[in-house]
Amino acid sequence: MKTIRELEIAGKRVLIRVDFNVPLDENGNITDDIRIRMALPTLRYALENKARVILCSHMGRPKGKRVPEYSLAPVAKALSTILNQDVRLAPDCIGAETEGLVGQMGDGDIILLENLRYHEEEQANDPEFSRQLASLADVYINDAFAVSHRAHASVVGVTESVPEKAAGFLLEKEMDYFHRSMDEPVRPLVAIVGGAKVSSKLGALENMLGKVDLMLIGGAMANTFLKSQGLDVGASKVENDLLDTAGRFLAAALTKGVKVYLPVDVIVADTFSPDAVTRTVPVNEIPESWMALDIGPESLKIFTQALADAGTVIWNGPMGAFEMDAFASGTMELARAIASSEALSITGGGDSNAAVKKSGQADKISYMSTGGGAFLMLMEGKTLPGVDALGVD
Repeated sequence: MKTIRELEIAGKRVLIRVDFNVPLDENGNITDDIRIRMALPTLRYALENKARVILCSHMGRPKGKRVPEYSLAPVAKALSTILNQDVRLAPDCIGAETEGLVGQMGDGDIILLENLRYHEEEQANDPEFSRQLASLADVYINDAFAVSHRAHASVVGVTESVPEKAAGFLLEKEMDYFHRSMDEPVRPLVAIVGGAKVSSKLGALENMLGKVDLMLIGGAMANTFLKSQGLDVGASKVENDLLDTAGRFLAAALTKGVKVYLPVDVIVADTFSPDAVTRTVPVNEIPESWMALDIGPESLKIFTQALADAGTVIWNGPMGAFEMDAFASGTMELARAIASSEALSITGGGDSNAAVKKSGQADKISYMSTGGGAFLMLMEGKTLPGVDALGVD
């Protein structure tokens, strides 16, 4: 995969697709600027090499309409402060006025285009919209791993009409870490998979059976696996239509020699609320009207022991409803166990990263991926449309 460092960009119009879909408070202030800061190495490289930098991103889900609260104006303001230079916000991402502003740029200038998703053609990968975006640039750089699983105009369509294209440093880093963890891992390779649904991660689970040495399954999705083994999980969340699939998966893992760990005890509650009555029970003693909302201490002990000798750990999905303190201990303690390990550790997905941050262990994780959907697609063994569109050297 060619990167920006391999291109001559001085004096050229460089369109960089970034992910500046940052969270805002009710006053329009950015509450977490990590997505902006992750793109800085690419932006600074382009500016230092005298490129004329044109940034494009989406914000929220305006559904093809100009919705003021989804404007990228707060991002332009924040980026101006971070870079210590003016970052002008274009009135739109296409059109005569935007073309005029780009035409006035000098070497080392930077402009942020307005929200791509103000146009429904962006998500539809419309050829004409793609061509108009491409007309702004001499070079296209994809530095938005988090949207590279989407065949959108600014990710895929634009590449067909720009003379030169390559990856930015963030996209390069994401792909490198994933390659190191899944294709050439230091073994044992341990996958931790959690979250709500088996259905959303079935492809990833099945693909990883051919790659990992151990697999730890927690979160609500573990209930489906437990029930597939004949256990009564009470009122816990279960995908009953996937019970046979879950059973076949566990049988396949046994055949392949992959050890799959499921919870042996859980924290159950009578209601799904922060002040619910809770108790810890073995998985075969879940009360009829109660629900499992976190792994229990014995499960945590077993999971932690399984991580002790890991060479590589890849984690997607929490072990429970960690947003509520009553059901956070399993996820928090597992994060601490991963952080204290000497293994190469990679987390992917919004919930996993949020959990790591809540645990206070973010600085001890080798890499926290910026993309949930893209990360999961790679775990499924698929390629990313946004990466494919850049071509092969």
